[in-house]
Amino acid sequence: MLNDFGNDDLIDNPTTRVPVCLCLDTSGSMLGQPIDELNRGLKQFFQEVAADEVAQSAADICIVTFGDKGARLFQDFSSLEATACPQLTASGGTPMGEALTIALDKLEQRKQKYKDSGVDYWQPWLVLMTDGQPNGDKLALEAACLKASSLQAEKKLNIFPIGIGKDADMTVLSRVSPYRTPLKLAGLKFVEFFQWLSRSVSRTSQSIPGEKVELPPNGDWTTL
Repeated sequence: MLNDFGNDDLIDNPTTRVPVCLCLDTSGSMLGQPIDELNRGLKQFFQEVAADEVAQSAADICIVTFGDKGARLFQDFSSLEATACPQLTASGGTPMGEALTIALDKLEQRKQKYKDSGVDYWQPWLVLMTDGQPNGDKLALEAACLKASSLQAEKKLNIFPIGIGKDADMTVLSRVSPYRTPLKLAGLKFVEFFQWLSRSVSRTSQSIPGEKVELPPNGDWTTL
């Protein structure tokens, strides 16, 4: 599943955008209930954002996966008006560095398309969810961590790092996001997390780019 609407969607819908890249671990360790709950959470997210008229027009969603078929762009940026909820499967390793590289490149490209099309936007969001330790190219991981943390320091990227289960490498997540503390998902509360994310997108879409947005409280989807 791979959609690329180019600039057409930006011309048809010039609403100020909230670009969100979901960088999701779909490795073999996610097989079974974890991937099922992740799919349920994604479905909830798509449904809730689509139910908010402003957020539906503003949200620009991209999905990058790492595990099944390596690191890949699963779904290019598009509005939820033109996109069906994806169905993910789990297998393979955990090439997080390669996935982050794809995600960061896509975010930069999308920002440039906004500028070229005269469309305003909020600074991008990168949601990184993983349940294990990266086992891909170490140099790619180092470069991606440095780039992500630098963009975060320059306030050009909002990163939401989420660890899943007892084997999640929170140290690596901290290197990706040294300015926002990584959080651990409570059990398999993907639905609750994506409900929070949809509310956060909705709240942001109703604000003005550049102003500070107070996101909803985390609730019970996370645990220390």
